[in-house]
Amino acid sequence: MKWSTLCPFSCLPQLLTIHISYLLQVWVLHFKQLHDWWLLGYKHEQKQKIHNFLKVIVDKMSLKWLSLLLLLQLTCYFSSGRCGKVLVWPMEYSHWINMKIILEELVSRGHEVTVLTSPAAVVVDVNKSSTIKFEIFPASITKDDFENFFQQLLTEWIQGAKDSFWTKITTAQNIFSGLSDVSLKLCKDAILNKKFMTKLQESRFDVVLADPVIPCGELVAEILNIPLVYSLRFSPGYSIEKFGGKLPFPPSYVPVVMSELSDHMTFTERVKNMLYVVFLDFWFQTFNEKKWNQFYSEALGRPTTLFETMGKADMWLIRNYWDFDFPRPLLPNFEFIGGFHCKPAKPLPKVT
Repeated sequence: MKWSTLCPFSCLPQLLTIHISYLLQVWVLHFKQLHDWWLLGYKHEQKQKIHNFLKVIVDKMSLKWLSLLLLLQLTCYFSSGRCGKVLVWPMEYSHWINMKIILEELVSRGHEVTVLTSPAAVVVDVNKSSTIKFEIFPASITKDDFENFFQQLLTEWIQGAKDSFWTKITTAQNIFSGLSDVSLKLCKDAILNKKFMTKLQESRFDVVLADPVIPCGELVAEILNIPLVYSLRFSPGYSIEKFGGKLPFPPSYVPVVMSELSDHMTFTERVKNMLYVVFLDFWFQTFNEKKWNQFYSEALGRPTTLFETMGKADMWLIRNYWDFDFPRPLLPNFEFIGGFHCKPAKPLPKVT
């Protein structure tokens, strides 16, 4: 997290208060020393009159300075803070529906929200929101191709819901392999567009909010040199959380997602869970890492990887309740936000 974002202009009154208070204390101390030295040559009655006169001056000046300090302090306490500029790299369908709730809340609190999208977007509709801004970049894929891909993805996912773990994982591998290629095309369309990236740099955004299921938000944050916040439910095998966020998942008591195991496993189930972990860690790929690593290295001008760039995220917002999940070690920058989309229930109509 950059210091410029940790200490915005809203904290300047506090800094001024501390500085002026220090100067006032130093001035009063020196004045008292000068006052004691100056009175050495006077008689007792004269000293007392001069002392009283100077004391009145010091008290009045101190009262004015204290009033100024109090005013500065109050402006700090009662100010609403500095509103920020949020840049968003979204995902489609239910991911966008969840993220949009966060964005609308940010807008209601005075923040400026800008969503990066392309003409190929399916659910991210630039015409449905008057409070959220959109920056549209040209895409090399059409909206029909993008929508057909997601329809096929959802069909395969729903049809394989009752299959065995190994069948579901194989299906998921095919789905995420296609999603990785489509996401990489969109990412290249945005990052390699120099005019578009220059416009983003000149806009001086404060933070990037992204969904790591479709990469590129972390690359945008790295290029713009601003903090990154993720919004995520989970990834297959917890690969993104594990290799990107460095979050530990001990296989002895944390079952792999989609394994249908509980946190109370027998010895046989633990062995099975361990096999799942080895398979997901060393064979399953949520993204085509070789292609992503190569592109990220070219874009940044230095050797790097997708997960290394993801690991620089300042905050991970997990869309679940902590007590709905299996007990496991957590890191300070992982925050559960389950229920953020819920609203207070409206009272039922009275029956007459």
